[in-house]
Amino acid sequence: MLVTLLNFTPEPEKTIALAARLCYSDSAVAELETKVKGINIERFLSKILKMGHLSVLEHASFTFGIEGVSRALTHQLVRHRLASYSQQSQRYVTFDALEYVIPSSIASDLSRKKRFDGVVRRIRALYKELVDEGVPAEDARYILPNAAASKIIVTMNARELTHFFMLRCCERAQWEIREMASMMLALAKAKAPFIFKSSGPACVRGGCSEGEMTCGRPKEIREKFKSL
Repeated sequence: MLVTLLNFTPEPEKTIALAARLCYSDSAVAELETKVKGINIERFLSKILKMGHLSVLEHASFTFGIEGVSRALTHQLVRHRLASYSQQSQRYVTFDALEYVIPSSIASDLSRKKRFDGVVRRIRALYKELVDEGVPAEDARYILPNAAASKIIVTMNARELTHFFMLRCCERAQWEIREMASMMLALAKAKAPFIFKSSGPACVRGGCSEGEMTCGRPKEIREKFKSL
């Protein structure tokens, strides 16, 4: 799995502060830069966010390039609807070499891995036969497994990212999307450390949200994400 931060709003925290300042100022837009220059941005944003004024976070966006993830992951990912996605198409791209993801619960056992690899090889062979026989890639793809590797570009604003991290960084999330979400958080946090300083599963900010399904390790998880 490879996650890359392709682009982001320049000076994301300053942009968010400008938007927040506008809401509580009679200044012209052209004057906001001067207004913000004289304030402690972190202190100002802390006050704004404690008030629950979270819409200002939507003015900063982050675009990630993600590859080497399974279709099983991307089917989960696109359920987050307040985001933009562009995914490698199995309809228009013909796969001469089928890359795939193997869960560690299978890869760690030689017998399981051998059987798993064998099935994927047979699928790959049949896929190629169908394409070589003139079957359109959009039809031959029906045989491809959820394990098939994919590439996707994802854009989310900071508000949606904090929600995404709360759900997908949690130990209750599926392992592959949890790993990806943690990598995305590390990249976003490097560019906007204040905004994302308490991001991660719900237990990072407060109590566990999973009830009886809790992993039971809130202290360990808090330390993990605060040091990310």
